[in-house]
Amino acid sequence: MNRPATTPDGARATLAWLGHPVSVLALVVLLLNDHLFKALHPGVLTGKASDVAGLLVAPPLVAVFATLLAPRLRPGVAATTALFLVAAGFVLVKSSGWAAAAASAGWSAVGGPSLVRADRTDLVALPALGLAWWAWRRARREPIRRRSARLVRLLVVLPVAVLGVAATSAAHYPEAGQAAAVDGRLLAGRPDDHTGYQPSDGWSISDDAGATWHAPAAGDEIWLNSARNAGYARRTCSVATPTLCYRVMSGRLGVERSDDGGRTWHVAWEVTEKQRYLLSRRYPNLDRRELTSRSLVVLDTADGRHAVLVANGRDGFALRRPDGTWERIGFAGDDVGYVPDEAALPLEHASPMGRASDVVRVLALLLALGSLILVVAGGRATVAAGVGFWSPVCAGLVLAAAGLPLAVAWLTIDGNGAFLMTAFGLLPLTLVALLFVLVPLAGRPSRRWLVEMLSATALGVVLPGLPLVGWLYGRPVYPWVAIPLALAATVPGLVLAWRSGRLVRPPVRREPPYPPFRGGYPPDPPWPAPNYPTG
Repeated sequence: MNRPATTPDGARATLAWLGHPVSVLALVVLLLNDHLFKALHPGVLTGKASDVAGLLVAPPLVAVFATLLAPRLRPGVAATTALFLVAAGFVLVKSSGWAAAAASAGWSAVGGPSLVRADRTDLVALPALGLAWWAWRRARREPIRRRSARLVRLLVVLPVAVLGVAATSAAHYPEAGQAAAVDGRLLAGRPDDHTGYQPSDGWSISDDAGATWHAPAAGDEIWLNSARNAGYARRTCSVATPTLCYRVMSGRLGVERSDDGGRTWHVAWEVTEKQRYLLSRRYPNLDRRELTSRSLVVLDTADGRHAVLVANGRDGFALRRPDGTWERIGFAGDDVGYVPDEAALPLEHASPMGRASDVVRVLALLLALGSLILVVAGGRATVAAGVGFWSPVCAGLVLAAAGLPLAVAWLTIDGNGAFLMTAFGLLPLTLVALLFVLVPLAGRPSRRWLVEMLSATALGVVLPGLPLVGWLYGRPVYPWVAIPLALAATVPGLVLAWRSGRLVRPPVRREPPYPPFRGGYPPDPPWPAPNYPTG
């Protein structure tokens, strides 16, 4: 007697789609291109190849997960839905900077630091979904029926496909680490950059004291070797005027100057701590230690003046021109891929588009505050309905457990940690909030309670959102100012949610009527016989 198959019919067809030669070939191209070809030959061809391969692998992968999670889902519905979701997500990410930033945060949380760019030219890869649909039409005709074949695809092909889609090529962020001067030239070095494998990569040269920059030529290797051997100088003096010295400010973005050979120092240029904080929120996956001045060099010019080049880590380079003006020049004119217009980010300017991890934090906190108000309203309603006091106690414990990862997410600078902690914190919080709303709804409460409960939730999200959105735009600057304001703005919503419990009444228990007898009403019970004394 044949045993019934344990794999649902939908999974048979979608696993066949994932194992179709088109999908497998696209998976191989995706893995090789992201981890080998992009590093060897970065350019338009390798970039578009990843987009095409990803559009061929993602739909069957989504369809497989859908049919495994919902065994009764029809394979045709799963395939159509997967194609639509992949197409909509691809168009949204490639067309919107906000969506690209959110995708970068999500991808970084899954597969390490990754960078997803909003580039509308990548939409030319959308016709690949037509080839994916053709592969589905061919695969659904021959679904996998043998249990061993299904097991191989579940244990081998599915994990490899997940790894290929999630573990995209890592994002390497350039860092300005070394500044040198050789034979009247300024050399700006990024020795920790991973843009290629040639010895001259990561360097820029200026022949006119920083006015213009160019990449090293074939005969510039001797100057590059001299610059590498010069090392990292945190303090240097002018050759023409030995008493004129400069040094970097430890742990900050700034330079100090001495006109008496180093006996006294004063600030020559600096990025204030407020400006440095705003910059740190806009660079992705940043450690604050990567945003400090590291080395500098003084170059004497022929007209008796001097220029100073400062390496500032992830912020690029700062240049003191011979006329005495200071300027942040980014990465010395090189196109490093993620600094807009090859220039330094402007100071004292913030926008949510450049603060992807902060947007995730704000949305998470607003959702948490809304869930808290729902729990308060639902908990008060359950107590008023006579369910018991155990439910608010359990809700308090869950809220405390969910608040810990949310607090870690706010204290974490790195966007990956914020994303993961937010996910772990919001999941139990949202489930408890839904539970505490569904329990009163099951008792058919009055419409007035529903209105007040929804009004309290809206009030508890809109009012705290004002200081948090202002924080995203840089006013206020620091979160320890915005968060207390947001928590204080939650009080009206909490008060309204608590007062909504007065509109819930316990159910009225009605005693059943006394059962009638066939002969009418039952006779009166017999009275006990009187006990007269005898004798």
